[in-house]
Amino acid sequence: MPDTQSLVKEFVLKLQRRKVEGSHATARQTAELLRSVISQQRVPHTNQAAALIEAVRSVGVKLVAANPVELAVGNVVRRVLHTIREEDLSLATTAIGGLGLYAVSDDEDYVEQDDQPVLSAAAVAAAARSTLRAPSLHTLLEGTPDSAAAPRASSSGGDSEGKSKSADRNSRTRKLKHSVIEAVNELIQDIDSCHDQIAEQAVEHIHQNEVILTLGRSRTVMNFLCAANDKQRSFRVFVAEGAPRYQGHILAKELVARGLQTTVITDSAVFAMISRVNMVIVGAHAIMANGGVIAPVGLNMVALAAQRHAVPFVVVGGSHKLCPLYPNNPEVLLNDLRSPSELLDFGEFSDCLDSGGGTGASLHVVNPAFDYVPPKLVSLFITDTGGHSPSYVYKLIADYYSAEDLVLEQSKHR
Repeated sequence: MPDTQSLVKEFVLKLQRRKVEGSHATARQTAELLRSVISQQRVPHTNQAAALIEAVRSVGVKLVAANPVELAVGNVVRRVLHTIREEDLSLATTAIGGLGLYAVSDDEDYVEQDDQPVLSAAAVAAAARSTLRAPSLHTLLEGTPDSAAAPRASSSGGDSEGKSKSADRNSRTRKLKHSVIEAVNELIQDIDSCHDQIAEQAVEHIHQNEVILTLGRSRTVMNFLCAANDKQRSFRVFVAEGAPRYQGHILAKELVARGLQTTVITDSAVFAMISRVNMVIVGAHAIMANGGVIAPVGLNMVALAAQRHAVPFVVVGGSHKLCPLYPNNPEVLLNDLRSPSELLDFGEFSDCLDSGGGTGASLHVVNPAFDYVPPKLVSLFITDTGGHSPSYVYKLIADYYSAEDLVLEQSKHR
């Protein structure tokens, strides 16, 4: 089995050289890499969660720096960090519950009904702190478990109780990595199945004889439209071609092959055709914490046209595209400039292109890859967890991410 360092270097090179592109591919491969990192990571006997978090964080910083445009990479890293924290907290809570602690009751008859030792609230709090706190210097030097300092119900059987608590801690240590790896496996399954789960909701949103407009090519959109067609919904699709890469041409061919009535239009014709449209359905590169969308270039124009004519603007995308950052965060690279050759032929325009000499007038070419669509232009998000309004995105973010992990490099400044 290759070591972790070689796996990380290989994936970093793929990201830098753009051999892996797209939210789905980058998210899945990032999750698979982090699963390998966690499984091969050697962790100390105590404070295992902190060791796993540091290992995942250090790898995540490298992956994000390799290609900041692919926000799905950072999303998956932060979700895995959140998973480690949640699993550690769950196991710690279970361990505390297993100590057999009982609250003090004023009813003496109730106490006499149970032979279990009764501990005060202070003893319960001390036991909780002993289980959750970081290892002390004495623990690291002497190898004495902190649980030995936890209050005991009686002085008899102290050695056996200490051994029992030490065994419980060893068990929790072994369970953490297993639980985290299982959770990452579930995340990978969710990424793989998100297109199908989103497509299942198509019949709830697309109705008979409607006209749907989309731009460019999105696998999620294609599956969504085809799912409605498979349910015997008859509708027409307008596909804006998505210049300059013309990904809309590819989508149009795929839709026609699946039996959908399809019409290709130029991007500049969106305003002219939008009055005939019942709904705009598009994909997304990333869904930001404020409900805004980073999407293929040209979609902001489509969103403005839809707002002007009161046409619903629906964005479909898997939960791995939910980004806990805001567009103005310094970690967010909102755009990517592609090669000018997609727009102009260098041979034909070689006499007027800027050669760097700085003499006279010259032609400059800007070819951005993405648009930013503000949340006020979005009517509905459809994810693998259901349909949500832009104002609800913050709740989804809180379910998937921890505030401590929003800035991956924060530990360097502490």
